[in-house]
Formats: sequence, structure tokens, C-alpha cells
Amino acid sequence: MVTTEGMEEEEKWLAEGIAAIQHNAFYMSRALDSDNLREALKYSALLLSELRTSKLSPHKYYDLYMRAFDELRKLEMFFREEDRHGCSVIDLYELVQHAGNILPRLYLLCTVGSVYIKSKEAPAKDILKDLVEMCRGIQHPTRGLFLRSYLAQISRDKLPDLGSEYEGEGDTVMDAVDFVLQNFTEMNKLWVRMQHNGPVRLKEKLEKERSELRDLVGKNLHVLSQIEGVDLEMYKDVVLPRVLEQVVNCKDEIAQYYLMDCIIQVFPDEYHLQTLETLLGACPQLQPAVDVKTVLSRLMERLSNYADSSPEVLPDFLQVEAFAKLSSAIGKVIEAQVDMPVVGAISLFVSLLTFTLRVHPDRLDYVDQVLGACVKKLSSKAKLEDSKATKQVVTLLSAPLEKYTDIVTVLTLSNYPRVMDHLDAGTNKIMATIIIESIMKNDTCVSTADKVEVLFELIKGLIKDLDETATDELDEEDFKEEQNSVARLLHMLYNDEPEEMLKIICTVRKHIMAGGPNRLTFTVPPLAFSALKLVRRLQVQDGDMAGEEVPATPKKIFQLLNEIIEALSSVPASELALRLYLQCAEAANDCELEPIAYEFFTQAFVLYEEEVADSKAQVTAIHLIIGTLQKMTVFGVENRDTLTHKATGYSAKLLKKPDQCRAVYACSHLFWVDDQDGIKDGERVLLCLKRSLRIANAAQQQANVTRGSSGPVTLFVEILNKYLYFFEKGNPQVTPAAIQSLIELIKTEMQSDATTPDTASDAFFSSTLRYIQFQKQKGGLMGEKYSPIKLFSFTCFDCTFSS
Repeated sequence: MVTTEGMEEEEKWLAEGIAAIQHNAFYMSRALDSDNLREALKYSALLLSELRTSKLSPHKYYDLYMRAFDELRKLEMFFREEDRHGCSVIDLYELVQHAGNILPRLYLLCTVGSVYIKSKEAPAKDILKDLVEMCRGIQHPTRGLFLRSYLAQISRDKLPDLGSEYEGEGDTVMDAVDFVLQNFTEMNKLWVRMQHNGPVRLKEKLEKERSELRDLVGKNLHVLSQIEGVDLEMYKDVVLPRVLEQVVNCKDEIAQYYLMDCIIQVFPDEYHLQTLETLLGACPQLQPAVDVKTVLSRLMERLSNYADSSPEVLPDFLQVEAFAKLSSAIGKVIEAQVDMPVVGAISLFVSLLTFTLRVHPDRLDYVDQVLGACVKKLSSKAKLEDSKATKQVVTLLSAPLEKYTDIVTVLTLSNYPRVMDHLDAGTNKIMATIIIESIMKNDTCVSTADKVEVLFELIKGLIKDLDETATDELDEEDFKEEQNSVARLLHMLYNDEPEEMLKIICTVRKHIMAGGPNRLTFTVPPLAFSALKLVRRLQVQDGDMAGEEVPATPKKIFQLLNEIIEALSSVPASELALRLYLQCAEAANDCELEPIAYEFFTQAFVLYEEEVADSKAQVTAIHLIIGTLQKMTVFGVENRDTLTHKATGYSAKLLKKPDQCRAVYACSHLFWVDDQDGIKDGERVLLCLKRSLRIANAAQQQANVTRGSSGPVTLFVEILNKYLYFFEKGNPQVTPAAIQSLIELIKTEMQSDATTPDTASDAFFSSTLRYIQFQKQKGGLMGEKYSPIKLFSFTCFDCTFSS
């Protein structure tokens, strides 16, 4: 840890160094202005002597170096003008080698060497070789790095590259490559040695300082990538092997990670693709602490972008077997780094899968192979406990869903569910939800029982408990949301072929029945309606004509439905089961299957008797039964009489008198159905209406006893409207006299002091009277029917009617 006092002292040393450079630079400039070569060399050497310091950190040393570098640029310009200093460049090259200290001598030598190469008085390769060898004289890591960085900087535009002015007469591209590679090698050695420049307790500080200087070394690789003459063959045969040799042999984790990343970033994508095996071969040889997964991930991302930007190169990926090589390399890295955490290995598989989906989206075998490798890695662990690793597995499993919008494609991947098996219960639910959301978002239809089997294996976290946690311990809202998503999914399972659709229904039933009673209220209804849809289709196709050998028949499906709905009794969910039984009865009616329809009604009545106890639920249930029974056309006289008698009896036994009244007059419709011959029993209609009147009257009396007033006449007006309905339908038992009598009754009740005024009831009655008046005035047959009914002037609370 650097103290404040140490930082202040370093700032002081830096200031002193800069002041000395400025002082000597002033006198050097005066010497240059007077064309005094020896004085200029003297003060430049003094100036450069400041770079010999060991007191500064690399960051501060860089500031000092840049001050000296600026002055050396002025000196170089002076050296180029031979007529000013009167010394040939050859003599000048010899002269600067007599400087007293080696560091200033080498900086001056590099500066003159730059001018020497430019003069072309000697082959560039000889001068470059001489300079790179002479720089070996500085072995101090920081000073040596900056010296060689200066050499690389001044020589980069003077290399004998292809097409450059320095090529030819023995100078070749290979000479330029050798120079840069040698300088790179020496710089990397110096950089690695920096870790030994201080005590172990300062290791973290030293590593940070080293990292600040990494670009000095990396610039050499950038220079190599800019040499025009470095074609694919030279890169493959010379450059990459020598660079990788240095990377592997340095055995330093910081250097290895940085240089591998440099190689990937600076050289062309095409070169990486064609030398993939060589580059990947170095990865298992790196130090265990090197972040190989990031290196490989960046390489695969680079290659993926290359494939995206240039689709015409895709055949090259297949030709060089890029996937196989990457997959093999990842396997070797994981095997070599035995201490690599699981999250690291899975992140490598995520990167490989991303590469595969981008470059080879049509190769599902590649995708499954990556998933299989992940399964193998996870095989030693029953369930993942590392949250970061779990997150990576979710990313891995989500990638195919995002790429293949059709979930059916993912269902063909045999290793997909095997990866999911390693997720804990909570994450398994999250993944199952993601799968369902993908299906709903893309409106995907799963059309075979086999694929449904695989799908339900994937989402089993939502359809049954995977651990000991009971569903009642879960948040109720979350549980409802999960199960509603499963219910929506069931509507996406469909096949036009009845036999296959029946297999799908049976497969779904097998899974949801194993999910426990709490889930059934969510999953049974959509399954039942899917089965009913199939019944309707078979009804159109007359699918029951072929007998028992046909796999999908309405009879078989109704048997299945009966078993499915019976399961709701364990919840219990009697009201839901009753509704489903009535839906099934209606479907059986449409298929003209009287025994089956009767059985479903029987089940509904049993539920009503034994399970429906709440008075409000009873009212709703009896009206559902009456409404469904009214639409039934398949029953013979005996069965229909039995069922209508039951419905009427239950109606009269409801707890509250108003509920009894309304249910009983609703039963009147069971005896008069317009669209069916033979069910027009006027007498029983009238009996229901009269019975409802008696109940309404009893309700009024009961109210009078308990509250001191008889309450509104709403029930009487409702019954009056039923009388009018059947009167218009031609029921001979409903006569004008009966209607007239009921109107008089209502009028009397409303004018009674015991009746509680009610605006809604008064308005309802007034509207009914206006309707009768309208029918009387309309004329024709209907007018004649209504003519015997006498109306009267009527005044009630907040409304007036005049006949």
C-alpha cells in the first residue's frame, strides 16, 4: 500500500527530473541553433541521463520519458541536416556510441539509427539488427521497456515492408518481421521480470504497475499486423508460431492473458480462421490462473462477427472444421485446468453455443453436442448450488429458444432436458416459464404426442413439485400465475388428426394428474375443453361410425373426460366440476349420445346434492343446470321428465324465497321449447308460474313479518314478464284473464301501505305496462291477442303511467 508521504516524495522526484530535462533541453536547443554538434550531444546525453532513475513508478516514469521523447524528436531533425553539423551519418552513428552512460548512448544510437536507415547508406536490416542487439545492454525492466518502445516507435515507418522505399537490395519483409519479433520477445521478457522488482507484500501494486505498461509490449504485435508483406502463409508459418512460443514460454499469467487477447484483436479474422488449430493449441498450455474462458469467448465472438459480416466465408468455417476444433480446445482447457470452477466451464459452453447458433444455425447436432458436453461436466453434481453457474445454465438453455422461434426445434435436442435436470426447483420453474413464454410469444403449435411428452418433461417444474416444498408454502399469486401460464400452454397443443390429438390429450392428462390437487383447478378446464373441441370435430366427421377399432371416438373421449373431471373431487372443486359436467352433457347431446348425456347430468346433480353447500353457489348451479337442460334435445320423455323433476324440486328448496321464486319460474322454460316438437306442455308451464307466484307472495308476507313492510314488487313484475313471454308464444294455458289478474295484483300491492317504495321496481312495472300498450296499439294478430287486457292510469313513486 502506497502512503501519502511516498506519493509526495515520488512527485518531488518527478518534478526534479522534469526540471533537469528542461534545463538540459534549453542548452541543447541553444547548441542546435548554433549548429554545435558536440554541445548538442553533450546536453542531450545529460538530458537522457534523467531516464536512468529507479525512484519512479512506471506511470510517473512514462511522464518523464515523454518529456525526453519530445526533445529527441528535435535532435533527430537536426541529425538529418548534415550540412548543419558537418558530420556524415556513418560518422555520427559511430560518434554517439562514445556517450558516457549506456542508457543515453542507446537512445542517441536509436535516434541516429533512424536517420541512418532513412539515408539508405546501409541496408535497413543491418542497422535494425544492430540496434535491437545493442538494446540488450539495458536489462532494467522499466528502463529497458521504454528504450525498446522508443526503438519500435522510430523504426515502424522504416521497416523493409512490401512496397516500401526500404525494400530491396537484400532487405525483405522477413527482415522486418524478424526485427519486430525479436524486439517483442525482449520486451516481453523485461515486462515479465518486472514482477520480481519488489517484495512479495507489494505484489498487488507491482501487478497494477505492470498492467499499466502492457500496451508498450502489445504495440509490437500491432506493428506486425500492419506489415503489408505478412500474408496468411507467413503469419501461419512464422509470425504466429513465434509469438505463441513466447507467450507459452513466459509462464506469466498477466502476460499470457494480455498477449492472447492482443493476438485475437489485432490480426485479421481470416488469419484466425485458417490458423485456428495452432491458436487453440496454445490455450491448454497457459497457466491455470489465466482467464482462458474470456480469451476463447472473445475469439469465438470475433469469428461469429466475421461470419455475420461476410456470409460468403461460411463454407470456410466448415472446411476448417471450426466447430470441432473449438469444441475440442474447450474440452482440453477444462481438462487441463482441474481447478476451474463450474461457472467457468459453463460460460465456455455458452460462448461455444452462441458461436454455433450464429455460424451454424442449421446444425442441430452441433447444438446438441454442446449441451451434451455441459451435461458431462455437470454429471458429478446432482443439482447446481452455485448461483452464478445456475445463471449461466439459464443463459445456455435460453439461447436456442431465442434463436429458434419454433419450440418444436428445441424439443428435438436430446440433451436439453438433461441439462435442465441439474437445475434446482426454483430455477427449473424460471426456465419452464421462459419456455412457455417463448411458445406463446411465437404462437407455436406443438402437434405430436412425442413432442408434448418432451415439452412436459421440460416444464415439469411448473406441473409438479420437484422438492419437498409444498405448494401451500408458495406465494399464492405467484402460484396462480404459474398455473395460468400452464393452462394457456394447453391451448397450444393441437393436431388436425383426431388420433394424434387424442394421444396428446392422454399425454397431457398423465402429467397434470401427477401434479397434485392444488393445480387441477387450473389445468383440468383447458384440458377438458381441448377434449370437447376434439368431440366437436369428430361429430362433424361422424367419427363414431367406424366402431370400437377407431382410436378416437366421442364415446372414448367422454369416458376420458369423466375420469378427468372426477379428479377435481380431490381438490375439492365441486362448482367447477359441475360446470364441466354440464359442458360435457351439452356436447354429448350434440353427438346424440343420450346415455352419456344423462350420465353427465346425473353426476352434476350428485355434486349439487352432496358438495354444493353455499346458498349463492346453489343459486348459480341450479340456473346453470336449468339453462343446459333447456337446450338438450337428445333425451326421451322418461329421462327428460326425471331430470326436469329434479331441477324443479331443487329450485323450490333453495334457501331464500326470492331465489326459489326465480329458479321455479326459470324451470317453466323446460316445458316449452320453441325449436323442438313435443315439448310444449302449457299446463306444466302454468304450474311453474303459479308456484313462483305463491313463493313470491310468501316472500312478501315474510318480509312484512320480519321488517314491518312487504318490500318491493320486483318478483311479481318478473313473473308478469314470464306470463307475457309464454302468452306471445301461444301457450293456451296463459290467458288474458290471468295476465289481467296479475296486473291487478301488482297494482294492489304497490298501492298498499305495507309496500316499500322502490324506484327500480316502479320503473320496471311501468315499462312492462307500456310494452303491453304498445302491443295493443300495433294491431294485427298480436294486437288482437292483447286487446282483452285492460290497462289503467297508474301513479307510483317517481313515475306515472296512463292507459
